[in-house]
Amino acid sequence: MKNNKITAVLGPTNTGKTYLAIETMLSFESGMIGFPLRLLAREVYDKIIKKIDLTKVALITGEEKIIPSNAKYYLCTVESMPIDKNLEFVAIDEIQMCFDFERGHIFTDRLLNLRGEKLTMLLGSSTMKKIISNLNDDIEFINKERLSKLTYVGHKKISRIDRKSAIIAFSTEEVYAIAELIRRQKGGAAIVMGSLSPKTRNAQVALYQSGDVDFLVATDAIGMGINMDLDHVFFSNLKKFDGKKLRKLNSSEIGQIAGRAGRYLNDGSFGITGDCSEINSEEVESLETHKFEEIRTIFWRNPNLNFNNANSLLISLDEKPNEEWLRRIHECEDEKVLKHFLKDLDKYKIKNNSKELVLLWECCQIPDFVKKTYGHHLEVVSKVFEFLTSSKGQITNTYMKEQLSYLDKLDGNVDSISNRIANVRTWSYVSNKVNWVENQDYWVERTKSLEDKLSDRLHEELTKSFIDKRASILARGLKQDALFNTKIIDNRKVVIDDQFIGELKGLKLDLDLKVGALDTDIKSLKKAARQSINPELQNRIKKIINNDLIELKEDFKIYWGEFPIAKLLPGKDYLNPEFNLFIDDMIETMDHEGGVGLAAPQVNRSVQIVVLEYTENARYPGEISIPLTVLVNPVLSGYSKETKEGWESCLSLVDFRGLVPRSTTITLNAYDRHGKKIQKTVSGFEAVVLQHEIDHLQGLVFLDRMKDFTKLSYQEEFDKFWVKKEDSTLS
Repeated sequence: MKNNKITAVLGPTNTGKTYLAIETMLSFESGMIGFPLRLLAREVYDKIIKKIDLTKVALITGEEKIIPSNAKYYLCTVESMPIDKNLEFVAIDEIQMCFDFERGHIFTDRLLNLRGEKLTMLLGSSTMKKIISNLNDDIEFINKERLSKLTYVGHKKISRIDRKSAIIAFSTEEVYAIAELIRRQKGGAAIVMGSLSPKTRNAQVALYQSGDVDFLVATDAIGMGINMDLDHVFFSNLKKFDGKKLRKLNSSEIGQIAGRAGRYLNDGSFGITGDCSEINSEEVESLETHKFEEIRTIFWRNPNLNFNNANSLLISLDEKPNEEWLRRIHECEDEKVLKHFLKDLDKYKIKNNSKELVLLWECCQIPDFVKKTYGHHLEVVSKVFEFLTSSKGQITNTYMKEQLSYLDKLDGNVDSISNRIANVRTWSYVSNKVNWVENQDYWVERTKSLEDKLSDRLHEELTKSFIDKRASILARGLKQDALFNTKIIDNRKVVIDDQFIGELKGLKLDLDLKVGALDTDIKSLKKAARQSINPELQNRIKKIINNDLIELKEDFKIYWGEFPIAKLLPGKDYLNPEFNLFIDDMIETMDHEGGVGLAAPQVNRSVQIVVLEYTENARYPGEISIPLTVLVNPVLSGYSKETKEGWESCLSLVDFRGLVPRSTTITLNAYDRHGKKIQKTVSGFEAVVLQHEIDHLQGLVFLDRMKDFTKLSYQEEFDKFWVKKEDSTLS
């Protein structure tokens, strides 16, 4: 290890470490930064070429190489960092990856052996301070402090998670399942996984950043430098498969991901959701204060291999480190593949000499992007080696064309398109290896073009599968209390913010419900409709009151225009018929909202209606059932002096609860839906419901009846601090 100046910039996430490295590199004549993800290398490359001449900037990853002839600055994945360059500045991002079970030895090799001529910068977690102190170099430590607060908020159901949240999962299957759940409950989510191509990932991030969706479902890839405007991070699981086994994340790993919540001076929060196990109090404290156990050993593998023969190669691979803080990494995938071929040199026509073993080792390092069929990966490695050791010494145009022709298809679902992209990435990696394929420039461009095309298609399919754009737009507008841009086309088609939601037929809105539409989608549609078409309904009601276009037809229905608004029924005599207003929509709305009562003004005369119904359930335990009751023009003619406080909420004030005093007994005068006069005295739960709904008819909400506003609470706070089984709560 050469004695050199090292600056170790250590601290939690969102402290500007990567930004500092970029600015420092550009202050030198030449430099290089190694990143843990291809996505990050590409992201930083795109930023830097906007600042300086792009002919001075190179991008080097396994699957993408842009290397101008006079390049001065190199943005690379750690694996792809050219180790033979003499550059003034070298930086390694996320240096704590030296402790990674799969790739740690690569980061350790760069930590030990790669230096800038003037400055080397190590970026990452403070847990690496003890390890870095072991280096035989002139080391300066810069400790970065997080500028905002990070707070643990415990468990939340996905349905209760606030917008600008990321939900973390550790497998593709989990990511897709959670994204589907959020689509059903919240309108949709963007998806970020390390395996996505940069183009797909950027398109998904753009969906989130633009506000088209308020939620993100991601793997732990977002823990490594992918910065987005997140306020909250929730874990659906705290276990991940590390290439060997399923294991629990350590506190530092949890902190790396949780720390993505909150940007710059904005505070963030983290929590758990679903069936995720609790985080204990000690761990919560360490996460909130960013104090984690120091890393005491890092993974290592001998970089100086002996290729004289197969046996010496295996012995050199198994060599043990000579420092107690270095630990031999477990058998990696490239080692497994190598040992597979070395078991039968004759079968695979491998000559036991240095030249062929070096080439075989390079072939064994082709990444297994597909990861589903190990046998297929072995076939790819075998075929590539066969071509490279043939008389031609390169993979032929014919073979490359054949492989890509199988993959150049845009049909299929998310899984099939993702699988094709993974296979294209393999051939992109192969094409980017110097002299491995005929017409290298052509195949580099061809594989990139195909990956981009499939990535666009994958983005479309992800969006279609996990984002209900209409539900998302309406739900977001309702949440933000935004004014909708509503159009009534051809006097019937209702379009809200460019989304068709149904047809207004007379005074009845027929919603455009998709197959399998869920209650949450219907809820958003109905709420948006109530807010948006009310002026149009009021206008139509005025016309009806003025007897504009009212017509009685042979089916005994009263029509306004071409649509019925009521039906005639037999009365006491033919001069005094009764009529039935079409109010079933009110009952349906009440059911969908999970309420007990609903009140609304009606049409063609001064008519007001209240609908009640309640059967005992967990929401109102112990209350007496109320049969379906329709009250026309209800009036309360008597109130008891005795009152009782109970918790109430309503559809007009979503997410609020308040403690309201109500008379325990009332006297009611009204008509039923057939025009029959009703007079009765009611008490208890039914009396409370009636007072609540009749208030609505007078333009009042429960807030107007409250005496103590310290008892006004958000629903979430109510569930956490106020709710008791004996409380009567009304909504």
